[in-house]
Amino acid sequence: MFAELCIRRPVLTTLMMLSLIVSGLFAYRLLPVAALPRVDFPTINITATLPGASPETMASAVATPIERQLSTISGITSLTSSSTQGSTSITIQFDLSRSIDAAALDVQSALSVAQRQLPDEMTTPPSFRKVNPADAPVILLAISSDTLPLSSVNEYADTIIGQQISQLPGVAQVQIYGTQKYAVRIRVDPAAAATRNISASDIQSAIQAAASNTPIGQLSGPKQSITIDMGIPKADADVYRRLVVAWRNGAPVRLDEIARITNGVENERIASWFNDERSIVLAVVRQPEANTVAVVDEVRGHLAQYRAQLPASVNIQVLNDRSVSIRDAVADVQKTLMEAIVLVVLVIFLFLRNVRATIIPALALPISIIATFAAMWVLNFSINNMTLLALTLCVGFVVDDAIVVLENIYRHIENGMKPFAAAILGAREIGFTIISMT
Repeated sequence: MFAELCIRRPVLTTLMMLSLIVSGLFAYRLLPVAALPRVDFPTINITATLPGASPETMASAVATPIERQLSTISGITSLTSSSTQGSTSITIQFDLSRSIDAAALDVQSALSVAQRQLPDEMTTPPSFRKVNPADAPVILLAISSDTLPLSSVNEYADTIIGQQISQLPGVAQVQIYGTQKYAVRIRVDPAAAATRNISASDIQSAIQAAASNTPIGQLSGPKQSITIDMGIPKADADVYRRLVVAWRNGAPVRLDEIARITNGVENERIASWFNDERSIVLAVVRQPEANTVAVVDEVRGHLAQYRAQLPASVNIQVLNDRSVSIRDAVADVQKTLMEAIVLVVLVIFLFLRNVRATIIPALALPISIIATFAAMWVLNFSINNMTLLALTLCVGFVVDDAIVVLENIYRHIENGMKPFAAAILGAREIGFTIISMT
């Protein structure tokens, strides 16, 4: 029925083909590009911190109570945890049939129950976030400097570059590897502190009081009022050296008398290198629906702008770019697809030795493939190695269908039937056969 309508209405058929081509080309530009099809594993990562606690303490006092409550949630396929100095990370992967939003609600409820079993010293409750383990960073940027300390480089990477990249379209988050946040390191001399009868809690209280930004009072006058803040305005080793920890025999005991104070970083055991040079690495993770190639192009397009905002001694280099392998793989499959189409058309021409008969599959192939892009966009597919391989295999199906219909029509023409009537009858006879073959 539909085939007969297309034969009797050539103008309608032409317009339909043109609309399929236009919609397919338009959808092709909107399709995300990736190496493989996207599979969203419902995964949630939980982070809990207890400063100063050993890995054994984190595992027994923090990870175990949380895991005990999480085990009551249905649909969990795997639950893994790792504990380090002062931190615990728990990863939960759910069955594909579970909704990530519903799983997040269950995790939140379990954490609320587990909170009562955690140490009282944990001032910050455990936090969780939805993650996709299949989403590796699409591009890694290495930021380094020959003259500036890594703490300053980390400040530029975190507050300037990382913040701006996270606002780009398609970017989900920017992770920092090898972070070197500035911190003042205080190494107490136990013997010197004991000689002055100063305990660790005395030192801790003095440092916390000095670092507090809470105002201690206010001076009010007839025209203005002034807030009094006794906290240290800037964390610096020289300022902390003059800090009075206690009074002994009417004389102040300053921090540098019982400790060695230096400018350093929060964690000296974290480091990253690029080309044998210490660097801060920014890992850009794309959003689930984002185009990997488009996100990388967006980041690369702003690199010149980012470099202009940094000191001349700070360098930004691309450490790894996943889009390169994706572009090469997709381009290779696209080349194979075009070669398959050309070879199929040539083989058909060599066997049929008829230009008019060859034009039919020659037009059917590209129109069918281009129209498929519109269907892929509607079904939320992406351009990847698997979908392009499927299109390459479908070339054979389309050619088979076209040749079968063409041969059946020519059979009726050879029996003396007019071409127009033969086209209608030939298409009608094997229409359902073609559908079953495909």
